[in-house]
Amino acid sequence: QVQLVESGGGLVQDGGSLRLSCAASRGTFSIIYMGWYRQAPGKEREFVATIRRSDGSTNYADSVKGRFTISRDDAKNTVYLQMNSLNTEDTAIYFCNARTSIGITTWGQGTQVTVAS
Repeated sequence: QVQLVESGGGLVQDGGSLRLSCAASRGTFSIIYMGWYRQAPGKEREFVATIRRSDGSTNYADSVKGRFTISRDDAKNTVYLQMNSLNTEDTAIYFCNARTSIGITTWGQGTQVTVAS
């Protein structure tokens, strides 16, 4: 089964940048999509961005378009989320997600991103 490990979270000032990483292992050949979701305190988990492994096509939530960029390094089985122009509303736990060709979805443990005003 696919395993995911996120890293790169932390504390940043309003307007700052962070880059999150998600390294996949085990069964990575079966992954067709990888993406990022986030969950703010007291809110439901929400979609942030996704990337299709076959052609690199991407999709973003409206709230992050133009500020966040998802990318991948296939040689490292790693997906990145470059986050620029961060604001306090981006404060959340960010979760990496992978979906396989047989419909199995795997989640990472999450990494905390805190944006201070």
